[in-house]
Amino acid sequence: MNWKKTCALLLSLIFAASLVAGCGGGTTAPATSQVLRVSAGAEPETLDPRLAIGLPEMQVLKQVFEGLCNQSSKGEIVPGAAEKWEVSPDGMKYKFTLRANAKWSNGDPVTAQDFEFAWKSALSPELASRYAEQLFPLKNGEAYNKKKVTADEVGVKALDDRTLEVTLEKPTPYFLFLTTFPTYFPVNKKVVTANEKWAGDPKTLIGNGPFKLTAWAHNSKLEFAKNENYWQKDVVKLEKVEFLIVDQGTTLLNMFENNQVDLTTAPNPPASEMPRLIKEGKLQVTPYVGHYHYVINCKRPPLDNVKVRKALALAIDRTAIIDTLVKSGEQPAMAWVPLGLPDVAAGSEFRKVGGDFFKNNDVETARKLLAEAGYPDGKGFPEMTLLFNTDEQHKQIAEALQEMWKKNLGITLKLQNQEWKVYLQARAKRDFDLVRRGWIGDYLDPMTAMETMLGGNPNNNSEWQDPEYDRLVREAQKTADSQKRIQLMHDAEKVLMDDMPIIPIYFMMQKHMAKPYVKGYFLDGLGSLYLREAYIDKK
Repeated sequence: MNWKKTCALLLSLIFAASLVAGCGGGTTAPATSQVLRVSAGAEPETLDPRLAIGLPEMQVLKQVFEGLCNQSSKGEIVPGAAEKWEVSPDGMKYKFTLRANAKWSNGDPVTAQDFEFAWKSALSPELASRYAEQLFPLKNGEAYNKKKVTADEVGVKALDDRTLEVTLEKPTPYFLFLTTFPTYFPVNKKVVTANEKWAGDPKTLIGNGPFKLTAWAHNSKLEFAKNENYWQKDVVKLEKVEFLIVDQGTTLLNMFENNQVDLTTAPNPPASEMPRLIKEGKLQVTPYVGHYHYVINCKRPPLDNVKVRKALALAIDRTAIIDTLVKSGEQPAMAWVPLGLPDVAAGSEFRKVGGDFFKNNDVETARKLLAEAGYPDGKGFPEMTLLFNTDEQHKQIAEALQEMWKKNLGITLKLQNQEWKVYLQARAKRDFDLVRRGWIGDYLDPMTAMETMLGGNPNNNSEWQDPEYDRLVREAQKTADSQKRIQLMHDAEKVLMDDMPIIPIYFMMQKHMAKPYVKGYFLDGLGSLYLREAYIDKK
C-alpha cells in the first residue's frame, strides 16, 4: 500500500474514531454570557508543549497552541497555522506555507523559524523531553536526540519566514496527523530563549491558539480569554474559559449537578453513578484508543522474574473490575495494542487480528507460575507497593488488585497514592514496584503503542528492554511495505506479552459530561478536547 492510500485509510478511520461533538450547530453566537467552566482533571505538570506528556497538559495546550495542521469537528485533517502544504511523490518531503496572518497572542508573527526552533529544541538532549520520540519521523531526529549528529542535520528547515521544509527518515502515512500533536506545536523563539521559565507564567506563556492563558491559581484553576490575535478569531465565540482543577470524581459530580461546572472530561464520576448518568443523558461514553494498565519495575526482585510477572497478570479478574468498578462498557485487555487501530486489510483491526495473549482470571496457571518462581502460595514473597495518582476509581481498582492477589496468590500488596505531579516524577524516575498508568494513543496506527516500549524510550517506565522486540519495531518503522510492517508489529507484540513488563487491565472508553447549553465543542477518539468553536446557548 503506498503512502497516499495509507493516508486516505487513516483519514477514514479518523472519521470513525468516536469523535464526539457538542449538540447544536450554526455559526452565530447567542447573546448569553460566553464563559465556559471545564474540568479536565489534575493540575498540569507543565505547559511547555515540548515537555508535556499527560492528558491534563494536553487538554490545556490544545486551547493555547496550534500546529501546522488541525482537526475539524468532523475529524478531518485541515490547515492550521499552515495554510497549505505540498508532499513529494515518495512521501518523504513536505513543504508547508504558513499563514500570513498567523500570529502569537502577543502580536508577533508566527514564523517557520519558530517551528524549526521548537522541533529541534524538543529533540535536543539538553531539554530531555520525554516525548522527543514523537519527532523521530524527522530525518536524523533520533540521531540528534542521541547526540550522533548536529541540529543542522535534522530534517526541518525554515526556508524563509513563511516556508517550512520537512524531510522524513521514511514515509510516514500519519505525519500530517502528527502535526496536530502538542510536541509538534511551535513555541515563540524570542520569548523562550529570553526566559527559561516562560511556560509557568501567564504573562510569558505566549501561544498561537484560539485562547490565551490569563491566570493560573495553582491547584485551583486556570483562566483563559479569547486570543484576539488568532488567525481564525471570528469562529471563537467564548470570551472566557475556566479549567477547574478537580481530582475527585464525587466532588466533580456534585459540582456538575450543582451547576458549578459546565463540561467535564476528567476525572470520571463515581462508577456507582454511571448507569444513572448514562440513562439521564448526562454522561456520554465513546470508544478510546487507549488502555488502563500497570507498569512493572522489571529490575526489582522478584519482579525481575518473568514467571512472577505473568502470575500477577493472570491472577486478575478484569471482567469483575469492569462490571463492578468501571461500569461503562470497557473491554478486558489481554494484549498491548488497543482497539480501534488498523491492520493490513481494509476495514480490519489490528487487535482483532492479533487476538489475546493470555486468559483472563487464569488463577490455576498463575499459582503454578508463582510456585515455579520459588513462591508457592506466596510464601516468602516480599511486600510490594502499587503506586497510583489520586483518584477514587484508581484507588478502587488498586484495592481490587490487592484483594485478588492476596486471595489468588497469597501476596501482600501495599497501596500508595500521590498527587499528579509527584506521581509523574516517581514514574519517570522508576521509583516504584508497580505503577498505574492510563495511556492514550497519539495517532491512529499500531506503532503509537509499539514504540512506547522500545528500550530507551522515556515512556517505557518498566526498566525492560528486549533486543528482539527493539529489532522488530525498528524494522517496522523503516519499511514502507504495509503488510510486512504490520506483521513485524504483531511479532513484536508477542515478544512483549511473553515477557510481560506491563499488565493490561482494560481497553478504555472515553467519558464526559456536558450541560445541554454547551454547544460546538468536540472530543476526538484520542481524548483531545477542542473548544475553538464552542459556545454557550441558554435560550
